[in-house]
Amino acid sequence: MASLTPAAFAILLSLAAGERHGYGIMQEVAALSDGRMRLGPGTLYRTIQRLLAHGLIVESDERPDPALDDERRRYYRLTEMGRRVAGVEARRLARLVEAARARQLLVGAALVQGEWTE
Repeated sequence: MASLTPAAFAILLSLAAGERHGYGIMQEVAALSDGRMRLGPGTLYRTIQRLLAHGLIVESDERPDPALDDERRRYYRLTEMGRRVAGVEARRLARLVEAARARQLLVGAALVQGEWTE
């Protein structure tokens, strides 16, 4: 996998905190982005299929108590390789933010309650 799409990175980031089912991933991505990124079911499951094919995530064998959960749900977890790839992508993005700062694109800007201010 050459480079991660924003959706793929967001899914890996959500799974870095623990196993989740599809709808849980959608909710976590929305929460992480303060609602700015919303994955529709098509994008979510196409991206999950690619991440599975590349070995970055796996379907979990462990299931919650059926009395507490819908048995049709599939749970996913990050693989060690997925964790490494997500880390590489996070460092790449951090370098881009540093380059933006060096070019004074973020001068005087601050992230306040999820909004960039001047």
